Parts: sequence; structure tokens; C-alpha cells
Amino acid sequence: MRIPVAVGVVINESGHVLVAKRLAHQHQGDCWEFPGGKIEAFESESQALKRELLEEVGITVTQHEPWMVVEHDYHDKAVALIVHKITSFSGVPHGCEGQIVQWVLPKALLTLPFPMANQTIVQALQSK
Repeated sequence: MRIPVAVGVVINESGHVLVAKRLAHQHQGDCWEFPGGKIEAFESESQALKRELLEEVGITVTQHEPWMVVEHDYHDKAVALIVHKITSFSGVPHGCEGQIVQWVLPKALLTLPFPMANQTIVQALQSK
């Protein structure tokens, strides 16, 4: 069974994309990722997206739109990334869980290590 994961692609007015570095002890630790997390059984995609981005990077999502779904099988788990573009938010992003958070240009994403499930998103952002 695939684990449903809400993922937010946050792009600022300068065209930079928000990424966070996973902590070493996490699955795919020390890789960069787009913020988000598991959709709980009682949540909608939108509720999970808003909760996860507030918990992880301290922003309140005010507008978002569905973008893509990426399914990926790792050797130890299978995920379905339900990706939304964040079109409006409030707050200043920061690492609420002790992780490094930074804004990078889409081309710079190609130089960072990402989990394999995120590669489709990285590639799609190259046309931005």
C-alpha cells in the first residue's frame, strides 16, 4: 500500500523554491526535500498540506493548487506524493524541527541530493 504524502512546492516572488534538508535519522536522511508529510486517515489533502507546512516550516498556506501526483517505490516503502503549488502563504519559512531550510533557484535543485521520489518534481521545475 502506498503512503499518501502531501507535498508543497513553495515558490517566492523571486522565483526561488523552498527546500528543507531531512534530518540524518529520517528515511532518506540528509537529502533535500520539498516540505510536506503523511496524510492522516482523518485529513483531506488540503488539511494535511496546511498542517504539515505549518509544523515543518512555520508557514500558513492561504492558497494552493494541485500540480501532480508522483508514485515511487523504495525498497522499504511505497509513497504517493500529492504535490501542490503553494500560490500564497503567510509567515517566514524556518526549520521548525531543527532542519535547514533555504530558498534556491530551480536550476540549483539539480545540484542537491533529493530522494528518488522527488526527482520528477525537480525536473518539472526546470521549465520555470
